[in-house]
Amino acid sequence: MTLPIQDLENRLWATADQLRANSELTSAEYKSPVLGLVFLRFADQKFSAAKQQLEAQHGGSSRRTIGKADYQAQNVLYLPEEAQYSHLLQLPEGADLGRAVSDAMEAIENENPNELRGILPKDYSRVTNPILATILRTFSDIPMDVEGDVFGRIYEYFLGKFAMAEGQRGGEFYTPTALVKLIVEIIEPYSGRIFDPASGSAGMFVQSAEFVRRHQRNPSTDISIYGQENVAETVRLGRMSLAVHGLSGDIRQGNSYYEDAHDSVGKFDFLMANPPFNVNGVDKDRISDDPRFPFGMPRPDNGNYVWMQIFWSALNDTGRAGFVMANSASDARQSEQEIRKQMVDDGSVDVMVAIGSNFFVNVTLPCTLWFFDKGKRETDRKDKVLFIDARNIFEQVDRAHRGFRPDQIEFIANIVRLYRGQEIEDTMGSDDLMIENFPELSYQDVSGLCKVATTDEIMAQGYSLNPGRYVGLAARDEDD
Repeated sequence: MTLPIQDLENRLWATADQLRANSELTSAEYKSPVLGLVFLRFADQKFSAAKQQLEAQHGGSSRRTIGKADYQAQNVLYLPEEAQYSHLLQLPEGADLGRAVSDAMEAIENENPNELRGILPKDYSRVTNPILATILRTFSDIPMDVEGDVFGRIYEYFLGKFAMAEGQRGGEFYTPTALVKLIVEIIEPYSGRIFDPASGSAGMFVQSAEFVRRHQRNPSTDISIYGQENVAETVRLGRMSLAVHGLSGDIRQGNSYYEDAHDSVGKFDFLMANPPFNVNGVDKDRISDDPRFPFGMPRPDNGNYVWMQIFWSALNDTGRAGFVMANSASDARQSEQEIRKQMVDDGSVDVMVAIGSNFFVNVTLPCTLWFFDKGKRETDRKDKVLFIDARNIFEQVDRAHRGFRPDQIEFIANIVRLYRGQEIEDTMGSDDLMIENFPELSYQDVSGLCKVATTDEIMAQGYSLNPGRYVGLAARDEDD
C-alpha cells in the first residue's frame, strides 16, 4: 500500500536526518548529498519508465539497439548502468558505497553535460556505508508510479527542513512556499520570460510552472526561466531543483549588485524575488553608471532600493514584478523616499501587501510584498495603488511558524483580480471569504483589509507605501 505523501515525507526526512546525527557533516554540508539522492531517485524513476516504454515499442525481437538518443528524444536524462538506482542497491555488502554514488553522479553529469555539468554532489565518501545504505533503501521506497510533482514536493519539503535546521542561513536559499505561491497568483505568469536575480533554490520558478500547469498550459513551452544567484552551492541547488521538477532554465552565478549576467534591462515579462533585506556595504561607486538604476543611488548604507531598481529595470513595457521586502522600505525617508516617489509617479507600482510575522523559517519579522506592473500605465489604474493588509490572514503551521491555506492565497489574489477587473478564481475554496467581504463580487474598499489609493492620497502621506496607513488600523502594529 502506498503511504500518504505526508507520511512518506516524514519517514524520508527521519532517515535522511540520520546523517546529521551520525556523521561529522554539519546541517549545511549534508543538505547537498541528501538532495542529490532525491534527485537520483527521481532521475532513475523517469529513466526506468522510459526504458519500459521504449522496449515495448521496439519489441524483444528488434535488432535496433535502444540508445541514449532515444531517451533524450523523450526529454529524459540518460543513466548509464553504474548510475542506475537498482545497481547501487545491489552492490555487495563490502563495496564502497560512497565512492559508487559519487561515481554515479559523475557519470550522469558526463552523459548529460548540457543540463547538469558541475551541478550534482560528489562528496559521498564522507558518508559511512551503513548510513548511506539505509538512506538508499529508504529512498527506494518512493513508489515508482508517482508523478514528478511528488518528487518535487519531497524536494521542497526537504529544502524547508534544511532551512529550519540551518537557522539564519536557511533564509539565503529558501522562501516560504506560501509567500511564493501568493506572489505567483498575483503576477500571473501564464507565458513569457521569467527572471529571479536572487534565485536561491529556484522556488519562484517551480511555483510559476505549477501555476502554468494548473491553468492547462505547458511550462516547458510557455515559460522561459532565467536566474542569477551569488552562492555557487545555491546555484547547484536551484538547477537540481529545476531538474527534479522536470524543468530547464538558465541560472547563472553572479553578484546581482555588480553583475548583470542576463543583460536584464527591459528584457523580462515577469520578475519574482526574495532578496536579502537591509544589506549594507554595497559599493555604489561601482554601479553609479549602471543603466539598471535609473532613479539614482540611495544615500543610506542599505541595499533595499538598489534591489528594487534591479527589479523595476528588468521589466519590459508590460512586465510585472512581485518581490518580498523589509517593512521599513515602505516608509524609508530622504533619498529612498525620492526613489519611491519616482516609482509611484511613474505609475508602475500596482499592489502592496502587508504580511504578518513568523512566516519565515529563520526570522520572526513581518514583511511586505511589492508588485510592479508597467502595463498598468496605459490603463485607468495608472494613478492608483491597491493596498492589502493581510497581517491577520494566516494559519498556524506549528508553534513558531505561520503560513497561508490555499483558500487564503486565492482570496488575497482574488482581491487583486477584482481591482484589475478580472474574473475571480474559485478552485481553492475561497467562496466564503469572497462573499463575506465582497458580496457583489466586485471590488470595494474594506476597512482593515484593502483600499485603492490615488497618487494624490499617496503624496499626502509622504509617498508612504505602508498598507496600514491606507486600509485602517490592524489589530496591532508590527514594525521592523
